[in-house]
Order: sequence, then structure tokens, then C-alpha cells
Amino acid sequence: MKTLILLLFPLLFGAQTHRFVYQLDYKKDSLAKDFTKANMILDVNLTDVKFYPYDYAENDSLNTIRGRKNAMWDDDLPAVVRKRNSFENISLIMLNDFYSLKSNDKINWKLSEETKVNGQYILQKATSNFGGRQWIAWFCKSINLSEGPYKFRGLPGLIFEIEDTHRNYIFKLAKSMKYPKTYETPFLESFMGKKPLPVTEKIITKKQLELYNDPLHEVAESFKSNTNPDNTFWVSGVQIKSIDQLKGMADERRKIMLRENNPIEIDKAVKYPK
Repeated sequence: MKTLILLLFPLLFGAQTHRFVYQLDYKKDSLAKDFTKANMILDVNLTDVKFYPYDYAENDSLNTIRGRKNAMWDDDLPAVVRKRNSFENISLIMLNDFYSLKSNDKINWKLSEETKVNGQYILQKATSNFGGRQWIAWFCKSINLSEGPYKFRGLPGLIFEIEDTHRNYIFKLAKSMKYPKTYETPFLESFMGKKPLPVTEKIITKKQLELYNDPLHEVAESFKSNTNPDNTFWVSGVQIKSIDQLKGMADERRKIMLRENNPIEIDKAVKYPK
């Protein structure tokens, strides 16, 4: 997706949904030199707040225009839903099934007197420890919304910028807009018609370890049940002709999982066996 230009429209309080688009630069591998880039949406509604990839909304619009039902999901950064003025978040996670994980994420901020100018806005600095990382945020007191990207909220103004001190995750506000009606997000309420299954952190860790131990389990089962020799079987652009190929591909998948184990909440990183 093209990077959005920094353009902040005036905040209009008659809207049902205030949308803020953040540019996110992040490292799947903490040792990587280059960033992965994404645009993320923060929808502030009358009663709730939703944070999710821009691609989800774009795909939903194309589904509506073209009358299709394509689904997509990206778990580099979980989609998050919460009530307004609450630190209780629900993370939506895909691990061979669709799960929801509730967490209370109270963030204690330390306000600084340091300020800087961003266009027509004066931003104030704040710092906090969250998820095993130290964070530096810049918020705008003149925009009276105590919200920000992901689970970051609770400051006396909208967060414009936030990054961890090791610069593994960098959010910058790029654009805002308003909708006269609440923007509906059916792609968050269900995936392929299935609602998320509420689980605990312990179950999520268990599922992540199961996926690591057998990352191509479902693919292997589908290959075994493919009794028609005329049906070609492809995985990641490679034609599969024997189950041994999948074993080698599973080893490569595990190496990637070990290398890219750099979640935004680093204290929840899975301790995979090497």
C-alpha cells in the first residue's frame, strides 16, 4: 500500500466515527536492518474503539463493490477492540482458528515538560513501560481524545507519535477523517462466518507452540487426503509431490518463526524450543 501523506483534517465532533490512520514501521526480526511498513486504522466510535490494518477496510470495500467474500488476516500486530475510556482490550488472533483474548492493559504514563511542533499542532512528550518495552509518546492536548494506536491510551490528548526506545515499533499519525455513521467492521466480528472463540493467554501460548511443532499440519492432512493423482498440490508456490517435501518446508517455517519472534509486547514472546 502506498504510504499516506501526513495530512490531519480538523477534528469534527459531530461524527459517529473518527478515523485516524497511523503509519507503522516495525521489525519482525529485532536484528533486521530494514522495517516492514503498514498502515493501521484507529476508529474512535461513540461507544468503542477499534484498531486494525488498513488493508482490512480496503478489502471489505472491494468485497462490497464487487460482490465477493474474500477474507484476509495478518497477525503481525493483533487487531484490538475496546470500549471507550477503558483499558480492557480484546485482541483478535488467528492461529489455525479465530480467537479473542481479553486483557487489562492499564498504562502508567510519565508526562514530560518537553514539547515539539508538528504542523499546526503542539505535541507534548510522555514515557511509559509497557509490554516489556520502554515507550516514548508525543500527544496533542488540543485534540481531546485520550486514545492512540494499538493499546496505547490514557494520555490527556490524542497520541500522534509513539515508538519504543529500541525503535522496533514506530507509529506516526498520517491522516484523519470522519464518518457521519458508525463504520461497521464485520471482518472483525467474524472470520469466514466464524465468531472468535474466547481463550486465555495460556491457551494462546499453547496454540503457538503447537503451530511451531507442526507448522504444516493442516497442509499435510490435506495432502494425505488428496487421492486424485490428477489434482496438483501447491504450497507457497511449490508443487508438492511427496510428504517428505512438507517436512523440509516445516523446518524452514520453524526457522522463520524463531527469527521473527519480536512481538510488540515482547514480554509475551513465545519461548520456542530450538
